[in-house]
Amino acid sequence: MPSGREKPNVLILYNQVGHDEYEALRDVDPSTLGFTPEYPIHVATVREEIEAVVKALKREGYAARSINVQEDFRILQNALRRGPDVVFNLVEFFHDTPGMESAVAALYELHQVPYTGAGPFALGLCNRKGLTKQVLLANGVPTPRFRLLNRPVLPRRHGLHYPLIVKPAREDASAGVSRDSVVRDYASLMEQVGRVFKEFSPPILVEEYIEGRELHVSVLGNDPPKVLPIIEFDFSDFPPDHPRIISYDAKWNPLKEEYHRVHSICPAKLNSRVRRKIEEICIRAFQITGCRDYARLDLRLDARNHVSVLEVNPNPDLTEGVSYMESAEKGGMTFSETLGKIVEFALLRRPKPSVRS
Repeated sequence: MPSGREKPNVLILYNQVGHDEYEALRDVDPSTLGFTPEYPIHVATVREEIEAVVKALKREGYAARSINVQEDFRILQNALRRGPDVVFNLVEFFHDTPGMESAVAALYELHQVPYTGAGPFALGLCNRKGLTKQVLLANGVPTPRFRLLNRPVLPRRHGLHYPLIVKPAREDASAGVSRDSVVRDYASLMEQVGRVFKEFSPPILVEEYIEGRELHVSVLGNDPPKVLPIIEFDFSDFPPDHPRIISYDAKWNPLKEEYHRVHSICPAKLNSRVRRKIEEICIRAFQITGCRDYARLDLRLDARNHVSVLEVNPNPDLTEGVSYMESAEKGGMTFSETLGKIVEFALLRRPKPSVRS
């Protein structure tokens, strides 16, 4: 924790535009859902989550404040011109485009303001799932076999083994992943490919679906990075017609039954050999994709304990008690301590003052 005299100025930047859909959940009566929810449906809004980050960093001794850039480049520019000691970067998109996330980080670079999390290269790379998989494979990191489609056309003999999963290749947060995403024959494959092409821009990713255990592996730090306690997802309460995947609704929509039927187990029950193998693979993937400070990797572990990296997620969600923060808390760190460490990593990248001769 910084001393009161030093007290670095932390500026939390985020981008919230329009109505927050979680605000509307306050008016929903849980008894009208048609099932018994296991978790609260009145989840935190973006504003409440940002306020929690501000309060946590103040507890850690930082002078913290937040600004909503509201898709306005002028607001973003003016915020940086005020010269914060460090930016806590929570901007995940700009102009409703996830691919612009890397451009915002590049602007921090131009202003020479240190900021938390991944740089432009890692953000741009990991937003392109197909390219990320090629980089992983080239560096010996296992990932499922796949095809990238720029048109909704795929021959019957496509070289992949069923079952397959179909998803957008340039979206994040499980956007475009639903109970229909896993297909087991050619007719279903082409139907789902057509459906995803109608909703999302190409390319579309078709990859082999790995039957097995789903794991989330959170990484913290840089020199060296450290793997936090691993999360496994328990799908045993899922509706029978829903594949054992984290769909968009299962992750984000408390009005859907699947949101309440997937449960996390942390730490995952893994023998030491498998856990070490997972940690080595995840550290390698973290480093070769250019991640820094913190990231989350999504994995599948099959019946033979073969590991497959599905995605590398720089700057993952930091909601208290959820996913990344659940792992951090199981690792012995509080919410505020974890955020404070992420700020410390960024402060180490402050430009050194120039020395004039």
